[in-house]
Amino acid sequence: MRVVCPKVVDLFCGAGGLTRGFTDEGFDVVAGIDLDPSARHPYEANNDSVFLYRDVRSLTGDLLEELFSGATHRILAGCAPCQPFSSYTQGQQHDESKRWELLDSFSRLIEECRPEIVTMENVSRLMSHPNFCLFEDRLKLGGYNVWRRVVPCADYGVPQSRRRLVLLASRLGDIVMIPPSHPRGHWRTVRDAIGSLPPLVQGSANEGDPLHCSSGMSPKMLDRIKASRPGGSWHEWPESLRADCHKKESCKSYRSVYGRMSWDEPAPTLTTQCYGIGHGRFGHPEQDRAVSMREAAILQTFPNDYEFVRPGEQVQFSRLGRLIGNAVPVSLARAVAASIHQHLLKFVV
Repeated sequence: MRVVCPKVVDLFCGAGGLTRGFTDEGFDVVAGIDLDPSARHPYEANNDSVFLYRDVRSLTGDLLEELFSGATHRILAGCAPCQPFSSYTQGQQHDESKRWELLDSFSRLIEECRPEIVTMENVSRLMSHPNFCLFEDRLKLGGYNVWRRVVPCADYGVPQSRRRLVLLASRLGDIVMIPPSHPRGHWRTVRDAIGSLPPLVQGSANEGDPLHCSSGMSPKMLDRIKASRPGGSWHEWPESLRADCHKKESCKSYRSVYGRMSWDEPAPTLTTQCYGIGHGRFGHPEQDRAVSMREAAILQTFPNDYEFVRPGEQVQFSRLGRLIGNAVPVSLARAVAASIHQHLLKFVV
């Protein structure tokens, strides 16, 4: 049997969620590339791979070829940051000329390097956009067989209601995602994921794990979380606790903000601002605080001991929220990697 030596390059690698998933499935991830310098430590501290601080728009196919040197099969992953396409940023202004540069750069690199396998993950809304359709058409014109679906991440062991666009493309033949490992009825819940973590007071950190820390709350915010029930909304609060914006007709449909998670259901989609209850249903199911950074990471299926900050380094919630919220959930990445592994086995002789 021919020895198979596939190699992976992880564009927009962030803290390493996709890299960790592929590594756990036995792939050799030779490099992670990102323009966020704060991603270097978590990426390299937890993964046997090299972090390259580069702007993907300036990369060339020749550099990728060097990274792929010696590979029997080359896998290029491009999970670009999702904010421009996210439903959480509807109504915000974005420069349309820059909005698609990352996707265009990914497409250009595919055409320059011609990897055997391409994969990407992004928000579900991207699939209906004409620019994504152009990206898919370019893949097909380049000889790739393309599979893409909006995938419920809970189907693959992620304890979130998160739904993501997953694309798999291969020049070798038809490629598909593996069947769900956790079909509906077997979804992991908030309790399954974080139910055993030590209790925590808002604004404090656990002595044994500095990442198990919760952002502080004002007295009014504390009153609001105390008035919230799991799965409920601010509509149930007394009038005195409601914010001025809640009284506007345009805000009455945003029921998830200031809410608590429910123990026995998957968490809502974790965002870059999951450390604050004012940005979604990110309240702990029973403790009067938002989820901790460790809880958020675990809900993104990072290992319980994944290191995001250097020993002694102060936790910065906005930075960690960005790294954790933008990450590809590790369990979803493992499912993508397993799908590619099964696909490659068809071509081993």
